[in-house]
Amino acid sequence: MQDQDFSKMVQVNGANVYFEYHQHPTATETFVLLHGFLSSTFSFRRLTPLLKENYNVISIDLPPFGNSEKNNSFRYSYDNLANTVIALLDHLNVSNIHLTGHSMGGQIALNVMKKEPSLVEKGILLCSSGYLKRMKWPVTLLSYVPFFHLYVKLWLTRSGVRNNLENVVHNANLIDDEMMFGYLKPFLEDDIFKALTRMIRDREGDLSTQDLRNIDTPCLLLWGEHDKVVPLTTGHRLKEDIPNSKLVVLEETGHLVPEEKPVEVLHHIRNFVRLDAEEFADSKRKESPYKKGLSQTLISET
Repeated sequence: MQDQDFSKMVQVNGANVYFEYHQHPTATETFVLLHGFLSSTFSFRRLTPLLKENYNVISIDLPPFGNSEKNNSFRYSYDNLANTVIALLDHLNVSNIHLTGHSMGGQIALNVMKKEPSLVEKGILLCSSGYLKRMKWPVTLLSYVPFFHLYVKLWLTRSGVRNNLENVVHNANLIDDEMMFGYLKPFLEDDIFKALTRMIRDREGDLSTQDLRNIDTPCLLLWGEHDKVVPLTTGHRLKEDIPNSKLVVLEETGHLVPEEKPVEVLHHIRNFVRLDAEEFADSKRKESPYKKGLSQTLISET
């Protein structure tokens, strides 16, 4: 048996959704990867090859990002995006997943855990967004103004791709032409800005504290020590509110942890998914309040 890699667009929940699927010849565990705001499957380009060595991997372009449909009639609420992920996995007949979400993708992952807890065996939240409120009503009202999408485009393009990337990585030396074009590519057509305008009024805000406390799925929280987008304080707060969770902090790392520290991320993920419920509970009891990432030693795992 050989590995099988393919990418495909399928219509689920009223949208054409792009995904990349790696089917490992012997693996029984599947990782599903959800990217963050203004991103795509590209943000996992360094982590996916590492996961593929031992696991099945499905990486999804959440509408309206990446190659997925930018449909102005689609409802871009987190609840409906979670429905879309659930529908796609049902279409693929995939269950018992390790659901991994970065930034906004982490919040959508939490919505999936809330709606379909039996679908997710374990959750991995990479600098997950949390506690954000719904957009204030004046901005929501403005989103109905004709050509408001041009203002959204101006707002996003004014800062520039490089400045945006410098805000999400701790080490700016990682930024090269390939990285810049990879994050720029989805925004070369105006349809994305029309869809983002719709998203402004559809996004309902993050899960409440009570919702988080009702999530029983074991969750690993991985955070960059120098995250300027979703600060570490959010990670500590999520750890307190998600009952079965553990926080690991990666030193000398910013917000874009799959790009910056893919080997360390893989190490912590693999250790996490290997633990059974009793071992995980024991590891939580032993952890320190502020746990750094790996030292500079080499990681060698089979």
